[in-house]
Amino acid sequence: MNIDSITEVKNYLLSLQDQICIALEGLEPEAQFVEDLWDRVEGGGGRTRVLTKGQVIEQGGVNFSHVSGFKLPPSATAKRPELADRQFQAMGVSLVIHPNNPYVPTSHANVRFLIAEKPGEPTIWWFGGGFDLTPFYPFSEDVVHWHQTARAACQPFGETVYPTYKTWCDEYFFLKHRNETRGIGGLFFDDLNEWGFDKSFAFMQSVGNHYIDAYLPIIQKRKDTLYGEREREFQLYRRGRYVEFNLVYDRGTLFGLQSGGRTESILMSMPPAAHWKYNYQPEPGSAEALLYEHYLKPQDWLDD
Repeated sequence: MNIDSITEVKNYLLSLQDQICIALEGLEPEAQFVEDLWDRVEGGGGRTRVLTKGQVIEQGGVNFSHVSGFKLPPSATAKRPELADRQFQAMGVSLVIHPNNPYVPTSHANVRFLIAEKPGEPTIWWFGGGFDLTPFYPFSEDVVHWHQTARAACQPFGETVYPTYKTWCDEYFFLKHRNETRGIGGLFFDDLNEWGFDKSFAFMQSVGNHYIDAYLPIIQKRKDTLYGEREREFQLYRRGRYVEFNLVYDRGTLFGLQSGGRTESILMSMPPAAHWKYNYQPEPGSAEALLYEHYLKPQDWLDD
C-alpha cells in the first residue's frame, strides 16, 4: 500500500463530504453546515460539519475523519485476531440526516478505508460502507427508488453484489432485542479487499456517489407534506430505536469511542429529540401499524 493510494482515497472522501454538504444545503433557504476542525492526540483528526434547525433538516452531520494509532480497538480485532498489535490508519465519511417532517425518512451513509500494518508482515487493508433508510411513514415508491439506486451502484461490479450487500444490510441493521429492522435497509459491506485495490476503491466510490441520488428525490417529494402532533410524536418515538441501535450495536460508534475518537463527532448521529413510551402498540389498521407489519420485515423490494 503506497502513499499515493492513501492520498487518493483521502482526497475522494474530502470531495464526497463537500458534494453531499452542497446538495443538502441546497434544500435549505438559510441554514448551512457549520464546520469544526479537530485533532486527535494519538494521531490524525477530522472535519465535522453539522447543520441544525433547518427548514427541512432538523439536525444532520456529514463528517470526515482520518485517525491513526499503534493498536486497533477491541471492536476491530474481536473477530479478526490477526489485526492485534498492528498500527492502523482509518479514514472515512459518515453522515446521518434527521429531517423535521415525519414523512421524510432519516438516512445514514458511511464509506471508509482501513489499513493495518506490522513490520515484517504484509499490510492488511479493506474498504467498507453502505447506506440505509429509516422511514416513519413509508411510501412504496420511495422504498423502490432507494433500492433501485442501491442496485445501480452495485451493477457494474456484478449481478450478485446488490443482493449480497442488501442482505448484509438487513442483517446488520437489525435490533435483536426488538426483533425488527431499523428501517428498510439498503447496502452494507465490510472487509472488502478480494477484488484488489482499484476495483474495491471504485466500488466504494460508487456507493458514496449514489447516496445523494437515492436520498434527495425522496426529500424533495415529501418535505412539504402536511403533518400533525400524532405524526411528530410517532417520529420521536421511532427515533428512539435509532438511538438504541447506535449505542448497542453500531460498530462505527464502538470503534470511534474505543479508539479515542472525538465524542462530539461520533455522537452527532443521535437525533436532537427522541421519546420512549412503555409498551407502545400501534393502533390496528393505522399507518403506524403498517410500518411494523410490512416495512420492518426484510424482503425483496425490487421483486421484478
